[in-house]
Amino acid sequence: MGYSESMYAKAIELTRSVIEMTAAADSGHPSSAASLAHIVTVLMYDHMRYDPADPANLAADRLVLSEGHSAPIVYAAGADLGIAIKNNGETRQMTTEDSLELRAIDSPIDGHPNPAEGFIFFPAATGSLGQGLSVSAGMAAASQLNASDSRVYCLIGDGESREGQIWEAIDFIVDYELAAVCPIFNCNGYGQSDPVSVQQMANRTESKLRGAGFDVKVVDGHNPQEIKDALVMHTQRIEEGKPFAIVAKTVKGWGFTSVAKDGLHGKPVTGTDKDIAFEQLQKMLDDLPSITENLHPTRPSVIPSVKATSPVLDFRQALEEFGQADALDSGKLATRRAYGHALRALGRANPNIVVLDGDTKNSTFSEFFANDKELAGRFFECRIAEQHMVSCAGGLAAAGKIPFVSSFGRFIMRGYDQLDMAMISRFNVKIVGSHIGANIGADGPSQMALSDVAFIRSLTKVRDRDNNPIMYLLNPADARCAYDLTVAMASHDGACYMRTLRPDTPFLYGDEVEFTLGGHEVVSQGEDLLIVASAYMVHEAIKALPILEQKGINATLVDLYSIPFDVKEIVLLAKQNGGRVITLEDNYGAGIGSEVGDALLEEGGSFILKQMFVRKIPKSGRSTDDLIRYVGLSVEDIVEAAQRLTLS
Repeated sequence: MGYSESMYAKAIELTRSVIEMTAAADSGHPSSAASLAHIVTVLMYDHMRYDPADPANLAADRLVLSEGHSAPIVYAAGADLGIAIKNNGETRQMTTEDSLELRAIDSPIDGHPNPAEGFIFFPAATGSLGQGLSVSAGMAAASQLNASDSRVYCLIGDGESREGQIWEAIDFIVDYELAAVCPIFNCNGYGQSDPVSVQQMANRTESKLRGAGFDVKVVDGHNPQEIKDALVMHTQRIEEGKPFAIVAKTVKGWGFTSVAKDGLHGKPVTGTDKDIAFEQLQKMLDDLPSITENLHPTRPSVIPSVKATSPVLDFRQALEEFGQADALDSGKLATRRAYGHALRALGRANPNIVVLDGDTKNSTFSEFFANDKELAGRFFECRIAEQHMVSCAGGLAAAGKIPFVSSFGRFIMRGYDQLDMAMISRFNVKIVGSHIGANIGADGPSQMALSDVAFIRSLTKVRDRDNNPIMYLLNPADARCAYDLTVAMASHDGACYMRTLRPDTPFLYGDEVEFTLGGHEVVSQGEDLLIVASAYMVHEAIKALPILEQKGINATLVDLYSIPFDVKEIVLLAKQNGGRVITLEDNYGAGIGSEVGDALLEEGGSFILKQMFVRKIPKSGRSTDDLIRYVGLSVEDIVEAAQRLTLS
């Protein structure tokens, strides 16, 4: 039997397995999976270089399944090849029995790609459509930094190619000449509920890709030799540094079209339909010569070496080293500037630190990293494409880098879905949003991050298998805190989101103070009232303290710069202050006030909590004071609330 016949026979075998596993699960997407049968067979049995026993090795070629609902076809190959999976802390070969446990609650074989659950051949969780090519671009960028020859193949559905993020990634790939990425568009003509638009048909997709700067090969997606030839062309284009894509014309429900009518989507084939499908597949197999060729992947030959790290400069050392010692004498510095200095110090110390920004580097001050000649090659300008930027950072993390993503906090909000998918993947990403809260100045609410705290706070409540939060939310009030928390984020193996301030703020802390993920700082100690504040509102609270003291109120002030925090310590402080608590934050509610409220409720007992946050949509103002006053969070508002609370 020749090459094409062997691949064709294997594709039939895998399609049969897809029908079996989705029928056993009584759910899944066998028709979409079958449309990829020959492409996956050629990739996994012939073209890709990887070790089935170590498929996540940094030297290996990787497959990103952007159309994550088609996962069963890859699972079928994984079971046939004995690809390594992780289950209950053990790494072992996948079996056919594993594939038949598709979607079971205790199975590592999830309904959509989810490497954190055990199928580590996939580098990223996918299924929320349109994100896989950005992840692939990040992995290729990491390979480029490592001078590795590993390649990344991304399977994209024609329906999902309507997503703008796909084209954000296409632009990025061209910008950075990431020829190691091979986007493969699976054009089977159907979405979930209808045929795709003419805009997503194969010929139109080809034209769009060519217009973006790609070489493109259109193939019959069920012809193994055409697929192989196109993949060889991609390898040649890598050497030329020319982006290359494949557009594959396929059939949804290939091999059992008689029972997969009208683009059948999301339904298993069962009962008599299953019998008919198997008869159709068997007839196709019977028409082939007997199978003689042994199919198996080739293994990568080079394993990337681990690069050494060195100690990170502390805050004072960094400012002196980077010619910013005057900031120490001035007594104030914006937390966003401190973040930029920390990035530069981290980049000098750790070669795995990479930075991405969305055309805001001169505002987030990630430009301190970008403009350093020693570090510039590890900076990626993603431009105004925040969704791509977050997913791309995930790809860099999947390839062993430590990515810091910077933009206005307001613009980071565009990437919430992408961030959520990064958490499912357990990516080690660090997101930093600047210009947070109502304090930013004259630009108005379209530039203010106000609801980000509530969203990120929801992620901080989710725990991993070791009972660690999958995300830390950080709100530094001064530059030293921001610097140290940036360094702490880099050393933490997990995701973090830090918010930085636009205005310069006074230094609050000396060199002796240590800032940690999960920590807080007691700014003043009292006995009548506990004020818990974050970020800019710490400074407003400090202004209120002497006025409160004149009115006979001796307040404790806590800078709550982290969620999660030490619940026992905060509850103890509340008790020491008569159970009276005010929380201050210049963003929308469901933030730190709600988190403190949850802590007090869990403790039980008698507490009075007043949450002060932004309760109306802000507007432009000519000064920070104007804005803080407009949203009801001025010093006068704090004093008034404190008096009411202590008199109640």
